[in-house]
Amino acid sequence: MIRKISQLSFLLVASIVSLGFAKAISTEPTATLTVVVNGIQNQKGEVCIGLYSQKKGFPLNTKNVLKSACTQIVGRSIKQQFSGLKHGKYAVAIVDDQNGDRQLNRDFFGIPQEGFGISNNPKVSIKTGAPKFQDASFILNSNKTINISMKYRLDP
Repeated sequence: MIRKISQLSFLLVASIVSLGFAKAISTEPTATLTVVVNGIQNQKGEVCIGLYSQKKGFPLNTKNVLKSACTQIVGRSIKQQFSGLKHGKYAVAIVDDQNGDRQLNRDFFGIPQEGFGISNNPKVSIKTGAPKFQDASFILNSNKTINISMKYRLDP
């Protein structure tokens, strides 16, 4: 009887260990994205960063954000890391949130009233409108750092 319990214990432990290996083998690789925001003009409020993995809602709809973070402004630049990201295509939108509502405030014509930034630093003007996901996206297949410049007015 003791031998049967011992064999059963061995089988149970072996099964648990093999399940652990199966899970480790099937785990998708992940990466860390570091976002560096430069050129912050204000020294109050916070900079909010939205990470998107699809074009739906980019760059203004915060409901479609994959991950987000808001950081108190200290100095002219900030750094924020997003870890555990699956390899794929992403884009980032940033707002220098001066009034704490965690969105980019715009005037009647849709012109930003707060600082903003977009990955790949595309041109943003009345003519171009809000950047498209495809213009701001980048491939993340290993740890990566991107630099984004804040804008406080539209490009000419």
